[in-house]
Amino acid sequence: MDVPTRVPPQRGDTRVPLDGGGLTLPALIRLADGTAVPAVDPGALDRVRRARETADRLAATGRWYGRGTGVGAHRSVAVDPAEETAHGLRLLRSHAGGAGPALPARTIRAMLAIRANQLLAGGSGIHPSFVTALTDALRLGVHPAVNEYGGVGTGDLTALAQTGLTLLGERPWLTPDHPATPPRADGTVPVGERAGTGPGPGVGEAPGAGSASGGVGTAERATVGPGGVLEEAPGGGVLGGERPPSGAGPLGVVGVGAEQTAQAAADLTGTVDGVHVGEARSRGVGEGGPAAGALPAPVTLRAGDALALLSSNALALAQAALAGHETELLLRATHVVAALSLAAVSGSPEAYAAPVHALRPYPGPARAAAEVRRLLGLPDDPATGGDNGLPAAGRRIQDPYGFRAFPQVHGAALDASAALRRIVETEINCPSENPVLTPDGHLYHHGGFFAAPLALALDGLNLALLKTAQLSAARLSALSRPDLTGLPAFLATGPAGSSGTMILEYTANSALAELRSSAAAPASAGHAVLSHGLEEAAGFAGQAARQTERARAAYATVLACELVCAVRALRLHPEPPALPALALAAAVLPTGLEDRPLTGDIETATALLPRLAEL
Repeated sequence: MDVPTRVPPQRGDTRVPLDGGGLTLPALIRLADGTAVPAVDPGALDRVRRARETADRLAATGRWYGRGTGVGAHRSVAVDPAEETAHGLRLLRSHAGGAGPALPARTIRAMLAIRANQLLAGGSGIHPSFVTALTDALRLGVHPAVNEYGGVGTGDLTALAQTGLTLLGERPWLTPDHPATPPRADGTVPVGERAGTGPGPGVGEAPGAGSASGGVGTAERATVGPGGVLEEAPGGGVLGGERPPSGAGPLGVVGVGAEQTAQAAADLTGTVDGVHVGEARSRGVGEGGPAAGALPAPVTLRAGDALALLSSNALALAQAALAGHETELLLRATHVVAALSLAAVSGSPEAYAAPVHALRPYPGPARAAAEVRRLLGLPDDPATGGDNGLPAAGRRIQDPYGFRAFPQVHGAALDASAALRRIVETEINCPSENPVLTPDGHLYHHGGFFAAPLALALDGLNLALLKTAQLSAARLSALSRPDLTGLPAFLATGPAGSSGTMILEYTANSALAELRSSAAAPASAGHAVLSHGLEEAAGFAGQAARQTERARAAYATVLACELVCAVRALRLHPEPPALPALALAAAVLPTGLEDRPLTGDIETATALLPRLAEL
C-alpha cells in the first residue's frame, strides 16, 4: 500500500543528490514519494562513463559473463561478439517473466532511485544513458509496470528486465494513479490499445544490425492485426519506425511515438538511429521542471548493458527501505503509547532508571527507557529523591512485564531497526553487480548479489517486532484490570455488565496473530535449487521485506488498540496528568465512554501514530 512520507523536506529543498555513495534512507523516501527529484552528480556520471570504457576494453580481451556468455546454467555457452547486443535484448525479453500483483508506484520509484544510485558507483560497466533514463523517469513522474513475484534474493531479475524493456521503449511508461494495459498470454502488450506507447529507437536499427558499439537490431517487423490495429511481431517490439502516433494512451499509460522521438532527436544532440539517442535528454527534464506528457528518451541497448542492469536486488531493497522506514515510525510512536499506559497504571519508574541501563549498555534499551522518562518528565534516577528508590508502602513492588521489561524488549526492536537501516544504506550505495569492476580497472566474478545480510536483518526485525507487539497486547490487557488501574473493569462506565473496551483485546490479538504468522517462518530459512543446480541457494530478501510490511501493518493495529485504551484510562483518572502526548491524543480520539462501536477509534488512533512519533 502506498503511504505518504514522514520525512518532511526542508523549505526549498527539492533535489536529492545521487552520487553512488551518499544516498540516505530519508532521501530515498522523498524520491519514492515524489517530494524531491534526483540530481545526478556529474563526477559520478563521468565515473560510469569511464567504467564503460574499461568494460569495453576488458570484454575485447576475454569472456565476460552475461556479455560474451550465456547466464545461469548457460554460463559456459559462448556468444559471438557480433551477437552480444542482440543477446542482451534476448536476455531482457526472456527474463521479463514476473507475475502476481502490480507493485505500487511508490515501491517502483524507490527501486529506480536505488538502481540509478548503485550504477553511479561505477562497478557495472553499463552505458551512462541508463542512469540518465532512470533518473529522468523519477523527475517526470512515470514508472514501469513491475510484478510482485520473480526475485528470490539473488537479483531482482524479472523486475529489472521489465524495467529495462520499458527504458528501451518496448513496454509502456505508467503514471502513479492508473494500472497498465494487461499483457496478452504471450507476454506482449497490445500497442494499438495504448496509443502513443510504441517503442523508441532503442530496439529499432536496421534489420540484422547489432554490435558491441551500436544499438540492437532485429529482422522482425510489426504487423497489422484485425481492424488495422498495430501489433508486435512474435517475440519482438514494434520495430523499424512502424510505430503508433505520439501522445498519451489510455488513462495512466503514456509512451513515446515516432513523432515525439523524431522531435526529441531534432531538439537534442542525439540521432534517431545512432548510439547517442539513449544519451539525449527528454524534453521537459530541465531546471524548469517536466513538461506535461514528457517521457524519458528511449535508451539504445549496447553490448553488456542487459546483465549490468539486471544484476541487483534493487526491488528487494526498495521494499525493505519503505517497510523499514514505516516500522521506524511505529517504534518511535510506541514510546509515546507505552508511556501513556505506564502513567495510566501508575507504574514504577525504576525499570526506566538510567543507572539500570548503564549496567547493560545496549543502545536500544537505554534509548527506550530514556524516551519514556522524557515523555513523562521522570528523573534519570528515582533514587535521587533520597529514598534509595525503594517503593513507598502500599505501592506495587514490581509491575507486569509489559511495563517492567519494556525497555529491554522494545530496545531490541530499536536495535534491529537500526541494523536494517545500516544494511539498506550500505547496499543502496555500493555496486553489487556480477561481474563487478573495481576502481583499479579489474573485473571480478563473485556472489555479492546474494542478499543474505538484507534478508537476515529483515527477519530479525520481524521477530523483534513480534516481541514488542506482544508486550503492547499485554499492556492493553493490563489497562482493563481494576487491580492495576483502580478503574472499572475494561474501562466501562455504563450500567452493570457494560463491556467498555473489552473487544479491543480480541482485535489486538487477531492482529498479533497475523504479525506472528509473518515472523514465525523467517524468509531466509527458505531454500531453492535453480538453473540446473548451479544456483543451489537463495536469500529471499524480497519475501522477507513483504513479511516486514505485513508485520508492520498488523503491529500498527495492536498499538492503536493500546493507545485507545490508554487515553480512555487517563481520561477516567481523577486528575489526568498534564502530558503533551495525552493532550494531542485526547484532542483527536472520540470522547464517548458509553458502549459503542470502536472501529472508528482504532482507525483514528492508527492515523495518529505518525504524529506521536514526532513528539
